[in-house]
Amino acid sequence: MNEKLQKDSLKRKWTRDLGRKHSSIGSKEDKVIHPFWVMVCKEISDQVRSWRFIIMAALIALTCLGSLYTALAQFGKHSGSAEDAFFFLNLFTLSDGTLPPFTVFISFLGPLLGISLGFDAINSEQNRGTLSRLLSQPIYRDYVINSKFVADLIVISTLFVALGLLVLGSGLIALGIPPTADELARLISFILISIIYVAFWLNLSILFSVAFRQAATSALSGIAIWLFFSIFYNMIVDLLAKAIAPKGMLTEGQIVEFQNFVLGLMRFNPSQLFSEATITLLMPSVRSLGALTMQQLEGALPTPLPIGQSLLMVWPQVTGLVAGSILLFGLGYYLFMRQEIRPR
Repeated sequence: MNEKLQKDSLKRKWTRDLGRKHSSIGSKEDKVIHPFWVMVCKEISDQVRSWRFIIMAALIALTCLGSLYTALAQFGKHSGSAEDAFFFLNLFTLSDGTLPPFTVFISFLGPLLGISLGFDAINSEQNRGTLSRLLSQPIYRDYVINSKFVADLIVISTLFVALGLLVLGSGLIALGIPPTADELARLISFILISIIYVAFWLNLSILFSVAFRQAATSALSGIAIWLFFSIFYNMIVDLLAKAIAPKGMLTEGQIVEFQNFVLGLMRFNPSQLFSEATITLLMPSVRSLGALTMQQLEGALPTPLPIGQSLLMVWPQVTGLVAGSILLFGLGYYLFMRQEIRPR
């Protein structure tokens, strides 16, 4: 009991001392950085200097430049559609068929970026024996997993903001006109949704790094989940839809109801939610994400939706991605806080 009280006293004293201002010569005062942000800065430095991040960042940047080049080459051929006025949005959606648009690359490569940043977040510290030495310091235990998530999220956010600015700068040089306020708001929303989408896979990989002791096992588990949703999940839903499809003559309402049911199953796939959200934001002419009857289409004007209406349409998809990210991080947090860590 005395040892515990003494340890708590030392922790309180150490924390109190960190919050004080230190006087220096010339009556200048410097504030000590909080231990949590020290750990965040250390994690950011480790991630940015790692070869896996350099390789993934270079791959995403190259695909961005390739998609941007093909989109700029298609500007002269693209005319007569509702998106003609949204020049900067076309940079993310146009393609000549040789390369997919940038949004497709993000949907495919974004999960790999999140998995590569978090698959060894916790188990690598355990295998090296540094986790027990870190927790022996007077810091809170949840600082470890929280700092790793925040550092990786900052790295991901910086990368996508830099890519967005790269596209904006290239568009300004090539087109010679600035983006409108609506286009700028849609591009910012697209970047935020991309960050949330990659954060979902980051939290999944951090969860596996807590659950599995070997980094290779956690990496393979994350890649297996990604392959399942990228390739096999849509096949399974298609087979299920063919098996349970109603037979005979159907009314228009029954057909629409069945199609919306199949679409609801598809929305358990994170990439489906991301694709629907990005298509709605970057293509203002999209007015619905589900099947509609002819009565519902009557009176609809073929004009682009304002940014507010587009955000309302994608709000369920964004909420699903955020909820999935919170759930995965909560599971990883719970397992880590209850995990027994012994010095090697």
